[in-house]
Amino acid sequence: MRKHFILGTVAAIAVAILPAVSSAPSFADDSTFATCTDLASCGGMSALIKAAQAEGSLNITTVLRNWADYGDAIDSFQAAFGVHINDDNPDGGSSYEIKSIQTAPEASAPDVVDIGASHIADAMTGNKSGGSLFAPYKVATWNDIPTAWKDPAGYWFGNYSGQIVLGYDAKLKVHPTKISDLLNPAYKKVVGIAGDPTGAQEALITVMTASVANGGSLDNVQKGVDFFHKLKTIGNLSGANADSTHIATGNPKVWFDYSFNALGTQQAGAQIGKTFNYVKPSDAAVMGTPYIFGVSATAPHPAAARLWVEFLMSENKGHLAKDLAGDEATNVAAGTLDGAKLFASLMGGQNIFTLGGAIPIEQAAMAKKKLLVPSPTSIFQPNPAADKLTLQMPTVAQQTTATALLKTAWAKI
Repeated sequence: MRKHFILGTVAAIAVAILPAVSSAPSFADDSTFATCTDLASCGGMSALIKAAQAEGSLNITTVLRNWADYGDAIDSFQAAFGVHINDDNPDGGSSYEIKSIQTAPEASAPDVVDIGASHIADAMTGNKSGGSLFAPYKVATWNDIPTAWKDPAGYWFGNYSGQIVLGYDAKLKVHPTKISDLLNPAYKKVVGIAGDPTGAQEALITVMTASVANGGSLDNVQKGVDFFHKLKTIGNLSGANADSTHIATGNPKVWFDYSFNALGTQQAGAQIGKTFNYVKPSDAAVMGTPYIFGVSATAPHPAAARLWVEFLMSENKGHLAKDLAGDEATNVAAGTLDGAKLFASLMGGQNIFTLGGAIPIEQAAMAKKKLLVPSPTSIFQPNPAADKLTLQMPTVAQQTTATALLKTAWAKI
């Protein structure tokens, strides 16, 4: 994971803020970083970076390198700070992320998750006592996040979004321009969807998009379910998940995807001699609600977790990993380079998302401050009819209703 974000609002969840720590933390005291609620209470950026370096690692989950240019974010974070990132199950979904916080061994549990908005309620009531799996934390750019997409106490906040588009192998004789085209017999056994819509956010928004394309609505996705049932009945639905591995191996050959995956998938295809095209469908224009960050309340690396979200929500125009000299992390650890100064020199995560074709949630504020880098051009095949459509965004309530229907209906397609 874009024009404007707020087409629906999220109901505020009443929660209590954990007490902030006012004194400057000791780098060795992880308990301080497990409870600090903003950069100031963590002792400032330089202190946070030093503490993250002392921890040495960061655990993330379900993060693809070509998803919204996360690859550049991972490389830049590791190169700048010397904190190794462990990425578990890149092709997983939001339900898996929540389950990992609840059940994974402490050392390998995720420090931060990036989940679909429809899973917020599960995360906010998911611990053993019925409380939040997340710790309250407000990043330095908190005021630039639209109110509708952040919890008032800081338990979660939005980060980026994208539109559902169609990807396809350019070698296909027939190229799709709209969702209804996927019923063409030319697409026998090659149409893919990114997972199970009862657990994967992208797949959920895909079914909602198919509903709109087939005369349904975001309020009732039955027509989307019917469309996928028809795809399966006529034999066009692939049995393979539309993830990066399967796309690279040639099955599926046509797939639903988020717009922010297009550039990375095209680049990955070029490396193996394949051309993957993308097109915005002309029969539905639906964008997903922003993905949501949550810092785990039981994060094994609490300082690195907070540094990671500070980095991904930062707005700087600056350096990527390839632009760094290569000794920054060592110099910060040795005290010859100030961590806060290094942080300010990096390309902010919100701009990295932009480089990947995503719409950063702080886009409006960044545009006013002239901090926004240009989004890549010429990612999509021309489709003038699609450009005339008005983007719709489902509310969290609509997604909750859709998920309830799908939990029964999807298994029967």
